[in-house]
Amino acid sequence: MRKEIASRIIATSLAIVASGAAGARLSSATQTPARRAQSGNQPTYMVEHPDHIQPGLTFQGRWASLKNPYEGNAQRIAEGGKLFVAYNCLDCHGAEGSGAMGPSLQDSRWHFGGTPGDVFQSIYEGRPDGMPAWGGRISDDEIWRLVAYVRTLANGHSVTTENFTGKTIARTGH
Repeated sequence: MRKEIASRIIATSLAIVASGAAGARLSSATQTPARRAQSGNQPTYMVEHPDHIQPGLTFQGRWASLKNPYEGNAQRIAEGGKLFVAYNCLDCHGAEGSGAMGPSLQDSRWHFGGTPGDVFQSIYEGRPDGMPAWGGRISDDEIWRLVAYVRTLANGHSVTTENFTGKTIARTGH
């Protein structure tokens, strides 16, 4: 009895394997052979990737213009200041955005653009060499409040900096 059951199991297994192999041969016979790829003329089932794309580099085109719903809203700017402290932004950007390990937010020199959309993108996506991506960790609404606050930090500040000729500009009023 055991021999009969064992032989039935073996016969069934062999039948399954044989039908799978026959199906594989049949499907490979009906497949269209891959066309040889030519530059700019890839088959539709191939993915063509642009050359020289490296992660962390900035986009050189123009992003859609985003408008901050809280720009100029004193209450939301104050809330953004509280978020600036709560999310430890001052650890890298210094008290009141004066700069520390991260760039100053008081000198109106934005490494990745200073429009509301640019600042939103910097906070949301992060930036190479240190700025973490906050998108998905905090809400877009909170990011807009931070943007509103951060964009006010240069108001009334004249910080020492070097102009493009390399001459030092005197510090006044800070």
